[in-house]
Parts: sequence; structure tokens; C-alpha cells
Amino acid sequence: MHQRRAARNVSARHLDDADRTPRRAGWHRRRHPVHARHPNVHADLVAVVRPHRLECDVRSGLAGPCPRRRSPRSARVSFDEAAAIVSRAIEAQVFPAATVEVGRAGGPLWEGAWGALAYDDGAAPTSLDTVFDLASLTKVVATTTLAMRHADGGRLALTDRLGEHLPRWQGDDRSAVTIADLLAHTGGLAAHEPLFHDHAGRAEFEPRICRLPLEYEPRTKSVYSDLGFILLGFLLEDLGKAGLDAQFGRTADACGLASLSYAPPPPHLSIAPAGDNAWRGRRLVGEVHDDNGWALGGVAGHTGLFGTAAAVGRFARLILKGLAGEPTLAQPDTVRQFTRRADVPGSSRALGWDTMLPTSSCGHRLSPSAIGHTGFTGTSLWIDPARDLYIVFLTNRVHPAVHDAEAIRAVRPALHDAVVDAAPQGVAD
Repeated sequence: MHQRRAARNVSARHLDDADRTPRRAGWHRRRHPVHARHPNVHADLVAVVRPHRLECDVRSGLAGPCPRRRSPRSARVSFDEAAAIVSRAIEAQVFPAATVEVGRAGGPLWEGAWGALAYDDGAAPTSLDTVFDLASLTKVVATTTLAMRHADGGRLALTDRLGEHLPRWQGDDRSAVTIADLLAHTGGLAAHEPLFHDHAGRAEFEPRICRLPLEYEPRTKSVYSDLGFILLGFLLEDLGKAGLDAQFGRTADACGLASLSYAPPPPHLSIAPAGDNAWRGRRLVGEVHDDNGWALGGVAGHTGLFGTAAAVGRFARLILKGLAGEPTLAQPDTVRQFTRRADVPGSSRALGWDTMLPTSSCGHRLSPSAIGHTGFTGTSLWIDPARDLYIVFLTNRVHPAVHDAEAIRAVRPALHDAVVDAAPQGVAD
């Protein structure tokens, strides 16, 4: 199903849920133009789109109550418009590779892979098993998850002052900053600092960040900060008496998320490259894109995780179940506390998470209870508990180089809106 062809092909396969084997397949051929900047690029790409059988879909024969006000005819769900949005972005070279998974707490509804891993001639096609640098999705998948688990274990309280855990954090201007403030990006720190130029490892990063001048009075506003999450990573290492990779690895094993990992994926896997890095003098394949993350050994509170769309989807399902009252990654009350918008002027931030704003990457259709996050490499995750819906969208838009982010900022909300328009209504309909 993944062989390369002279023109882009779209494979739609309906699967038996028990063994995920193809039940029927249909091919639709349409030749697409190739972007003029790369005349030989993407001339033979494959898009693989796999809709899962939906509860109450008249084609599935699955048992279960149907959503109210839906006839059998309306249960025939099509994500064609969502697929077309990703295909058009591939054609416009917003990114060379992309994967999507859409689902509910009970399992995936639809997944797809588009493009090739790179613009190079002969680049391998993207597959559903392609691994991406998840970038800042690390903040919610790893760091926030570990913070929840340490809170449940009584090893931290959100009201703990940062200086109680990191003694180098000193000064009258910052003494009141708490763990919750860093999680909500309201601790006064700047968004970013290129420390990798002359710092390496925690021993050099921690004192430097702790001494940086604050850019604003804590809790007066929210400024999205990698630096705050780097400090959170150090704090969590101390609480767990192990590195973030070891701690998250144990959590992932216990919760069925073993395919999400800080460790670089084995080289035989399909790995989306994340740019040609001039500072390091090489193409980044299975190596963290963020230079501060690289200077910290690839394991940090703000970046470092790798995974597939299916792996991130499994994480999203655990969050949905937690919000519904099932103990999964943490106790349900803890999950709800971390996903509730913080009381910060002008901020949409929760603890670790962002929340729904029609002007953000989530689009206009998700419910007010939706939570999500994005990653610089072109990744995003949005979870809507009211609709019982999640959307994972992974790309390598930083390959071969970082371009204007406006293109991906236009694609994300359009995709999310198309998915919501197509998806069957969840429990809140």
C-alpha cells in the first residue's frame, strides 16, 4: 500500500477493529502540480489515509447506541476535506511530511500519512509509522504528566515556591514564584535565550536561567517560556531522583506509551528529518531540533520527545479518560486541575496546557473545554473532552530549514475545523 507511484495516490482503507487488517481498499488517482522551487520534488509521493470504523457507522455492524439526532445516513463520516487540506499544504511545501490521527477516548477514528520525509530525490514516503521530533509537545506529554504524578505522590504542591526546590532561584523580584507559575508560563521569565552558544548541561544552564532578569512581574501576564520548563525539568529530576528520560520511560511503560521516548529512535525506523543544522553541521534525523535541548543532552523539560501520531493519540486517549473520571496518567481531579485555565490576566494558559481560543491553532469549532499544545517543528495536539475528540497533527515543517511560521499557522486551524465538521458528535451532542 505504500509503494511509490508516478502521481500522488490516496489510499482509503476500512479496517476491522479487532486486527486492523484491510477490509476493502479504493484508489483515487489525481496528478498534482509540483512546486516550482523544487522541480523534481514530490513527483511520486503517496498519501495513505485510513478511516477506522466508527461506532454506529452503518458499514461496521458494531453494537452501541447511536448519537441522538443522527440517522444511519448521517453516520457515514468522511474526512476528505481534512485530507485535502493536508495535501494542499504538502503541494505548497509548507512541510514535506505529515501524519494525522483523529479519535475518541475509545480509539482512533481516522489516520493518514502524506508526502515524503524530505524534498530530496528518492526520499522515502511518509508512513503511519513515521517518527517525528515532537518538540514542545514534550511540555504536556512528559513534563506536565510527571508533574501531575509527583503531585499525586505528595512530592510537590503547586503552591510550592520555586526557590524551595531550586536554591539558586533567589531575589526579591522572584521569591514568590511557584511551581504553578512556571506551568502556567507566568513566572516572569523570557520566552527563550540561546544558551547553547556558551552553556552545556544542567550545571551551566540552571544557574544562568536562575540569574536572568525577569521580563515582567510574575502573575501579571503570561509569556510562553521554554526557560521556565527547563527549570521544571531540573526540579522534576530532583524529585524523582532520576533523569526525565528514565522517569518518563517508567511512566510510559506503565501506561502503554512505550513508543513515546526521549531516546533517539532506532535508525531503521521511518524518521522525519528536522532540518539541516548549521550550528551542529549536520542533518538532524532522530536528534532533537531545539539547540538548547541539544546542549542539555537531548533530554529537557521543554523538548526532546519523539513519537508517531498513533503514540501521541494513545496519550490523548488517556487524558480524555482522566477528564472523564478514570485514573490513568494521574488522578482525575489532578488532571482536571492541570487542564483548567489559570487565573492570569489575558492568558489562555492552564498548567502546562493551552486552552481554546478561536484565534489560536485549535480553530473555531472546538468546545470551550478543549486543551492543546503545539511544537516548533510543526506538531500539535488538541483534545476536546466535551466532544470526546482528539486531533494529532505531526509535520516536519522545519525541514530543510525554518521558514515563516504563518503557513503552518494557517493550516492548523483549517485542519481542526474540517475534522470537527466531519467527526460524529461526542457525548455532549
